[in-house]
Amino acid sequence: QVQLVESGGGLVQAGGSLRLSCAASGRTFSSYGMGWFRRAPGKEREFVAAISWSGGNTYYADSVKGRFTISRDNAKNTAYLQMNSLKPEDTAVHYCASSSMPIPPPGLGYEYEFDHWGQGTQVTVSS
Repeated sequence: QVQLVESGGGLVQAGGSLRLSCAASGRTFSSYGMGWFRRAPGKEREFVAAISWSGGNTYYADSVKGRFTISRDNAKNTAYLQMNSLKPEDTAVHYCASSSMPIPPPGLGYEYEFDHWGQGTQVTVSS
């Protein structure tokens, strides 16, 4: 049973930074891809960023390119999302997810490439 636990969310002013962490257990962490998604109030869940098992490939939503950085530390079984220059529109519950298959570049229905999800962590950006 794969378990993913997010942490690091909170309240921050616009322009500030947060780093989210996703601690994984139950499977060989280094063998699967990881992703971050978010759901804002009244909106559907959307893709934020993803990283391949080796860390050699990273993908970002256009809305966060240049501001967010996804990374992973396979020795610590942890994935990260560094979020800089935060905007009020980044306010959402952020979820990490893992995939048991090699992850392709993002596309329609991308969330279905991921088969395990964390419980989410709230990020609130005030203006």
